Formats: sequence, structure tokens, C-alpha cells
Amino acid sequence: MRIFDPHIHMTSRTTDDYERMAAAGVRAVVEPAFWLGQPRTNVGSFADYFDSLIGWEPFRAGQFGVRHHATVALNPKEANDPRCRPVLDLLPRYLNKDAVVAVGEIGYDSMTPAEDEAFAAQLALAVAHDLPALVHTPHRDKARGVERSLAVVAESGIEPGRVVLDHLNEVTVKLARDTGCWLGFSIYPDTKMSPPRMVEILRAYGTERMLVNSAADWGRSDPLLTRATAEAMLLAGFTADDVDRVLWRNPVEFFGQSGRLDLTDLTLTGDGAGPPATFAGNSILRGGS
Repeated sequence: MRIFDPHIHMTSRTTDDYERMAAAGVRAVVEPAFWLGQPRTNVGSFADYFDSLIGWEPFRAGQFGVRHHATVALNPKEANDPRCRPVLDLLPRYLNKDAVVAVGEIGYDSMTPAEDEAFAAQLALAVAHDLPALVHTPHRDKARGVERSLAVVAESGIEPGRVVLDHLNEVTVKLARDTGCWLGFSIYPDTKMSPPRMVEILRAYGTERMLVNSAADWGRSDPLLTRATAEAMLLAGFTADDVDRVLWRNPVEFFGQSGRLDLTDLTLTGDGAGPPATFAGNSILRGGS
């Protein structure tokens, strides 16, 4: 089984997670830029973070046979902080990088005027840089957030097929299903979606334009829930080809629209790259200076 997790925040995960993911069949990931759990105080903090997403994290992932790509953006939560807004001027520098396969996460947190402006500006950047867009739908008042997100996407002129609406559920999938956008679902231990609920959505709406991710981050989350969803699909009668479509071919198709997705020379069977090399006995090699 090969798995592509299209939304996971590996910056907040340990090296052990990479090892477990590789053993479970995860061969590729996309890491969207998000907030760090506390406010950033200046634009330089974003620059260091973006540099890590396209430098250190792909290096770390590669030691376990996992291919790492990223998306960059001013995330919705921090769009409300005036100290962070100048990052919009910094983004074009990173949107030209080979490891960046979309603009994201963008969208809404609290649906404020500041979030409206940042969302529209970054969709315009996606169009200008010919990149897909990963849209975060809000955790509160989600149905209204999805409706508002779809309106902003329509106003932007971006092709719907180059947009994924993430963190959908049983209510909001109905709003987004016929828009032409891709549909993203985050599988969590307690909140968002679970493997059994995801299986029922796939039964009702099919496998086309469906993306399943773990969205694992600082909080209680599990980077192996993509694998658990695949196993739940098989137990429910879906075929191995259905699983491969949802867990591999769909994310490859969506992020492949960037023209930057690099899956060459990637081990797609077995248990990943095997034990990593060490540096002076340390389990992670040293990148950079």
C-alpha cells in the first residue's frame, strides 16, 4: 500500500513519526504552512519557518524514504495580526521555489475583514504563480465558512479544480461537492473526521476529487490515521484500486498541477528507506551549517 498524506504538519512531529509513517506505507507528504501555537512577532519569523519547510524538513523526511513538499502562505489565524501582514510581500520569493506545490493554508479562522483581504490576496498570488490553493475551512461556524470560502474562490477567477477545500465533514461536503473544487477531509482521534465516518462519505459521494489527510500537528493527532482509513475502506468492501486512488493518485493529481511534484526514485513498496544514517551516534544527520 502506498500513501500520500496531502496535509500534515511535520514541523510539530518527531523523527519517530517519520519512521512509523514509512513503515505504514506513507511515501510522500505535503506540509502546509500554519501557525506555531503562539503569535509570531515579526516577518523574519516567517522567513525562518518557510526556509525550514523547504530545506530542513525535506532533508529530515528523506532519511526515512518519505518525499516532502510544502505549501506556503499567511495562515488565516495570523492574518488578523498586523505584525504578520507584511508576509504577503514575502510570499512571492517562496512561491517560486521548487519544493512549494501550492499556496496554503489560506481561508478563514474567524471570518474577519482582515481574513477576507488575506484570502483574496493569496488566491490572486496562486493565479499569478500558476499554483493550486489549499483552503482551510474554519472549525467554528463551518457551513457558513465553506459558503463564504466558495464565494471568494468564485470571485478570484481561479479554476475550481485547482482548489482544495480542507477539513470538510458530513454537512459541508454537500455544499462543496458540485463546485468543481477538490474535497479534503482530516482524520483525527477526537475531532474533525474518523475512519468510519470517512468511509460513509466515500460510499455516498464516491472517490473522485477526494483527499484524505491526517493534518497531524502539535495537538492530539495521529499521522497514521491515513493508513487506518485505508484499512477501513478495505474492510468496508472498497477495492485496493479505490484505496490507491484516494490515498495516492488523487493527491498526486491535485498537487501535480503545480508542475513541481517530484516523486522520482521514490520507494513505493516495502518499509521505506530502512534505518537512517547517523551523525556521531545521533539519529538525525546534520543539514546546513
